[in-house]
Amino acid sequence: MDTESTYSGYSYYSGRSRGSHRHGERSRDRHKPRSKDSRSEKSVTINTPPAEPLLGDSAVRGEQVQDDNWGETTTAVTGTSEHSLSQEDIVRITKDLEDSVGLDCRRYFARTLAIILGLLVFFTPLAFLVLPHILWPENLKTCGTACEGLFISVAFKLLILLLAVWALFFRPARAGLPRVYVFRALLAVLVLLFVISYWLFYGVRILESKDDNYQGIVQYAVSLVDALLFIHYLAIVLLELRQLQPCFSVCITRSTDGETRHYNLGQLSIQRAALAIIEHYYCDFPVHNPALLSASKSRAAKHLAGLKVYNVDGEFPAAPAEGPGNNAAAAGIAHSQSRAMIAAAARRRDTSHNELYYEEAEHERRVRKRRARLVVAVEEAFTHIKRMQEEEQKKSPGDIMDPREAAQAIFPSMARALQKYLRTTKQQHCHSMESIQQHLAFCITNNMTPKAFLESYLTPGPTLRYSRDHWRARQWTLISEASVTSSLKDGSIFLLKCVDFSLVVTTKKIPYIQMSEEYIDPKSHKFVLRLQSETSV
Repeated sequence: MDTESTYSGYSYYSGRSRGSHRHGERSRDRHKPRSKDSRSEKSVTINTPPAEPLLGDSAVRGEQVQDDNWGETTTAVTGTSEHSLSQEDIVRITKDLEDSVGLDCRRYFARTLAIILGLLVFFTPLAFLVLPHILWPENLKTCGTACEGLFISVAFKLLILLLAVWALFFRPARAGLPRVYVFRALLAVLVLLFVISYWLFYGVRILESKDDNYQGIVQYAVSLVDALLFIHYLAIVLLELRQLQPCFSVCITRSTDGETRHYNLGQLSIQRAALAIIEHYYCDFPVHNPALLSASKSRAAKHLAGLKVYNVDGEFPAAPAEGPGNNAAAAGIAHSQSRAMIAAAARRRDTSHNELYYEEAEHERRVRKRRARLVVAVEEAFTHIKRMQEEEQKKSPGDIMDPREAAQAIFPSMARALQKYLRTTKQQHCHSMESIQQHLAFCITNNMTPKAFLESYLTPGPTLRYSRDHWRARQWTLISEASVTSSLKDGSIFLLKCVDFSLVVTTKKIPYIQMSEEYIDPKSHKFVLRLQSETSV
């Protein structure tokens, strides 16, 4: 028997299985330890997830078994499909529905409270002016010219306050945060206490005594509106202006491929900073492609699968009876096997870089080849479009082809080259035939060049460029040791986790910059050039 490495009477090598392979595996299975003894040994087990696509795309699942000529050798069959759901899937779907219902209820409840508080604030000054005319109109003094001028002031101030509150607080919600926004809640409590205080004073000093000085009542309402305007200015400072000055530099790293970006943020809470980071992620990070990660996983699995264990000294003994001594012996055999497997894998790893080098070089060559074919096919298709446009100018207006029909007419000429390129670069799950035709019709409508059409497929773009299935219904989970309502601090670390990957966020405070001035005398830059009258001959 040919071996590459031997340890403790066992031989490990990679290659095809021989006749003794089945017998050795049966003997090894019979002698697996039935109980673990952790007192004499320490073991670390790393369980890696299976190399399966995370997006659930059928095209990604068949990546390892389909060749590049799938467009020529594959027969498409259309029809109905049946899907089965397990009990775990039903429980997960039920939990997702409950979470979504809870988030919707909380969002509508907060919006309802905000509307109620806004109506209370808006109608309180009007109630201060109307109630005296309803309860004791005969005892009120006549309102003079100054009092009537205050009516105009109250009306315009209320209109300004209404527009300002609508612009600041009633904007469409960008996201659902896990905790309440602290500053907004404090402002709402402040406004509520302020209005209640004014109502208490109004009830004790005006309603009970039935004050007949109506001009003083109007001035009291004007003071309330002025105070509300100042509170709105405070809200602008706390909610909008406070976070404009950059204070922290955050580093965002995607856990799967290590894609990294850096941003500057102001004084924000952890949950507000997480929201800003997710918005930057959708615009700046290239789309997450789990198919690119499956190649390395399959390579590692293929590398480890080539190691086999055999008994070179003979057959394994019969299964011993259970007992402390027998269990310890079985554990020792398993430990020696694992140590020998690690040693053999380390020796094989010394030559695995050559395989990786040639594999990457072959992949780059195939990508360049597919790209060249795609560029030529697209240029020929756009040339055909120009020729069709010149011919259509000679036809009657009723026979002119619209951009959608033109895109459908020329798409088959480039479909094969485009599909092969997308499969080679593992982007087939990001682009559907319908989206490609829509993009082609858009380019034809706006008279764009072939290079502009190909830019969406040759260069991976941000997540928002693709269909809404990649980002619309994605739910993020914020994981942080500190409270999510606390402010960012130097060294803060938190995670933004979704189904396919997670974003690791580290925070560094922007250092204090000390600048000094150095004065340079303008006369120090001046010099005198003296020329001799006599020159050498």
